Amino acid sequence: GRKVLIVYAHQEPKSLNGSLKRVAVEELSKQGCSVTVSDLYAMQFEPRATRNDIVGCLHNSEEFNYAVETWEAYKRGGLSSDVSEEQRKVQEADLLIFQFPLYWFSMPAIMKGWMDRVLVQGFAHEFPNCYDSGLLKNKLSLFSFTTGGSEEMYAKGGISGDIRYLLWPMQHGIMHFCGVKVLAPHICFAPEYVSEEKRKEMLNAWAQRLKTIWKEEPINCSPEWYFK
Repeated sequence: GRKVLIVYAHQEPKSLNGSLKRVAVEELSKQGCSVTVSDLYAMQFEPRATRNDIVGCLHNSEEFNYAVETWEAYKRGGLSSDVSEEQRKVQEADLLIFQFPLYWFSMPAIMKGWMDRVLVQGFAHEFPNCYDSGLLKNKLSLFSFTTGGSEEMYAKGGISGDIRYLLWPMQHGIMHFCGVKVLAPHICFAPEYVSEEKRKEMLNAWAQRLKTIWKEEPINCSPEWYFK
């Protein structure tokens, strides 16, 4: 069976994000997938990239360079256990789903910290092995998130600009850089301002999409897709 890792960042299980995560676990499990959830807030995941991520001696104790030190530590199996555990989950997964509320046109800090600490050089990328030849090139990813603003606000002519502009650093700058193929995002616009019935429709639409998720083609992860 296929393996799915859901990286989930919301403090409240009863939130729409919590429900979207639950629906994904239920639907994918029904399909016979093995589903793992990294519930970042519940895990009290450390978002800060620090010296603590390296076990043992530093490569250069005179001047600390996080990127170099984690690269060297990865090669010798010297990353902290929480980072190594998340890398193991990523390594095993066929599909990575990121479930979160949009904060300030981006992902919450705890999820960005997950990206910073887990996707280190040597594990996820190693120049020139990036973008289409990134080290995680046999995986799929999907960003599923909620917004505070309406769909109209995130249209090309809207006050917030095209939602695709915001996806560029997340989908292209992180996932595509590491070689991961990107499925179209799943966006629930302004759930706090709609009826309970509409929120149920959002959950149902997500469940329906997941039924055929393995048949989807990745987006053309190029500047044209984001800025056309």
